Amino acid sequence: MRTALFTHPACLDHRPPVGHPERPERLQAVLDGLSGARFASLDRREAPRATVDAIALVHSIELIDAIAEAGREAAFATIKLDPDTYMSAGSLEAAWRAAGAATAAIDCVLSGEADAAFCAVRPPGHHSEPEAPMGFCLFNNAAIAALYARKAYGVKRPAIVDFDVHHGNGTQAAFWSDPSLFYASIHQFPFYPGTGSANEHGGTGNIVNAPMRSGADVQSWRDAFTQTILPKLTAFAPDLLIISAGFDAHRSDPLASLNLEAEDFAWATHELIRAGKAGQPGGVRGIVSCLEGGYDLDALRDSAAAHVGALLDA
Repeated sequence: MRTALFTHPACLDHRPPVGHPERPERLQAVLDGLSGARFASLDRREAPRATVDAIALVHSIELIDAIAEAGREAAFATIKLDPDTYMSAGSLEAAWRAAGAATAAIDCVLSGEADAAFCAVRPPGHHSEPEAPMGFCLFNNAAIAALYARKAYGVKRPAIVDFDVHHGNGTQAAFWSDPSLFYASIHQFPFYPGTGSANEHGGTGNIVNAPMRSGADVQSWRDAFTQTILPKLTAFAPDLLIISAGFDAHRSDPLASLNLEAEDFAWATHELIRAGKAGQPGGVRGIVSCLEGGYDLDALRDSAAAHVGALLDA
């Protein structure tokens, strides 16, 4: 598929305290993995700043104002928003660019300039709820992309599938009561943030959770993906597919206890593409993927490369 890559140097300037796992080197590892001849055909683009109107499709104006005010305070000293989430002098611009990458990726694929797009950005987004940042996340980039696609392009049934090892409580909260939105997550459970049990179905059955026990093997993960996530996604018949692409289910990741390898993320990507084509005549109008977690730098580099390679090869 014709695939675009959206990123911005500002996303390297979000700097939590030394020792924090969500560090700038994560993004550099991803970009290193997407260099070289294998990825020469990527359409590389600079992420713009998101508009307030786009972010307000998911987050309250009060939350947006609070993040902006925290960003101004962080210009003088790094501040803590919750036990895990920090803002430094560069964090606000990084957050605007991360959300902007998501909306620009929607513009790119729905205008026909590319078939798929990967947003190599940070901070990540899927823990950020409509009224609160948390879990390293400021704005919910993937959810913003979905609602922006609906408003700007008339997308009727956007779907987000999340294979980060942590449950995307923020995306689930944003989508909970809207039957035209679909969210599916496969994640370690019980685990941070405490949500994502199998009986959380949303207000209209539009939420699908596939919790995995700590230490689950690769085949169990693939079986859950195949038997729980994919049939529900196909039945929903999305016209846009968004992927919350976290790579912390890798066996080497220091924050979790699943056992995937880079090739498993390529497999999942191929399966999602296949399901996206099967849901309705003509398949989805495009695919947008947003970087979420992944905290072992070598595993993150290799896994992101496998994921984007699968997009290119489809």
